[in-house]
Amino acid sequence: METSQIKSLNAKLNNSIDALLPELETIYKDIHQNPELSMQEVRTSKIAADYLTKYHFEVTTNVGAHGVVGLMKNGDGPVVMLRADMDALPVTETTGLPYASTKVARDEEGKEVGVSHVCGHDIHVTWLMGASRLFSENKALWKGTLMVVFQPGEEVGRGAQSMIDAGMMNRFPKPDIILGQHVMVGEAGTVGYRSGAILSAGNSIKVKLFGRGAHGSYPQTSIDPVIMASATAMRLQTIVSREVAPKETAVLTIGSLQAGTKENIIPEDATLKLNIRTFNDGVKEHILSAVKRICDAESAASNAPQMPEYTNLDSYPLTENDAEATAKVAAAFKAQFGENVHETQPAAASEDFSIFGRNWKVPYVFWFVGGTDPKTYRDAIKNNQLNSIPSNHSPKFAPVIHPTLKTGLQAMMTAAAAWL
Repeated sequence: METSQIKSLNAKLNNSIDALLPELETIYKDIHQNPELSMQEVRTSKIAADYLTKYHFEVTTNVGAHGVVGLMKNGDGPVVMLRADMDALPVTETTGLPYASTKVARDEEGKEVGVSHVCGHDIHVTWLMGASRLFSENKALWKGTLMVVFQPGEEVGRGAQSMIDAGMMNRFPKPDIILGQHVMVGEAGTVGYRSGAILSAGNSIKVKLFGRGAHGSYPQTSIDPVIMASATAMRLQTIVSREVAPKETAVLTIGSLQAGTKENIIPEDATLKLNIRTFNDGVKEHILSAVKRICDAESAASNAPQMPEYTNLDSYPLTENDAEATAKVAAAFKAQFGENVHETQPAAASEDFSIFGRNWKVPYVFWFVGGTDPKTYRDAIKNNQLNSIPSNHSPKFAPVIHPTLKTGLQAMMTAAAAWL
């Protein structure tokens, strides 16, 4: 569509969107209060599937664990895929909201954890449900095929690939474009786009270091893995600061260091869990190699009985938006949102969204929707306190419902309309 047509379409849909918002708010609060861990999204996927069935989509469930695919064919035209992720995090919510999650569940290791949607996937699901209904109820305004995808397991980096492995590319039509969005810290009511790299590649690794246990009063008989792990943790932090060029962007975080059970026992081993974010494949490979080099060297320096054991926990590819498709989306956003749309900087977060586009070998576009109360955000900018706003994955992260709900719905509709 031309931008003038997109503005006309959104003008016609504006009353419908406003009328739909109370229903979507109820759906959002329900999903927020009933989060499900990655690859366990039984209830959420059923809500999405039942809603699509109600609005006359061809619905396929259990596509790669609990993935849901809805198809609506409406004459000749492009195939547009819209995607939302469904899973929540093993985090106990502390937002204090009246609809906060109090759920607990068992993770894949059998550990009981608090569960919450402090990444925003609940509002992603709600946006896509709303867009699905609006496209279904306004078929006279568009042509083509709409494919809506509710994806499991984004937080563990396995959900998109599980759907591909379940034969998604053979079972459904090949999209001409794949579109997705994420709520982020940013002024609610605004949308941020970017051509090229918008989200980093992500790699998580578990490193087990081996020592020799002993009584705390006889340290000379031990090979202390706590000292080994501490030295390793400090040394690993020099990779980005001393081995990566300042013009490159990279992050190495040690999110977990576990060793021992009692204060007077030197344990047998220690475990580090690392998370690495990069925007360049060469930098990524260098960091991964440096991690092994340092861990091996610290083990050797400690006279460890064996070299470290490495386990890959998850891996996310770089999210790199197609330039031509991004320009098309940006033009549509500018027509719809005016000064409330902007070009954003890349974020160091990672996503498995691009796996769909990479496997199908079709262009994709991913963008951000602001979810922070406008006054809170502006005051934080004014006072140079932006980092004080709870970000995604914080137990206090909670997007304001309005206008975030409407803006995200409009953004999804607007982007899809650029093709449909």
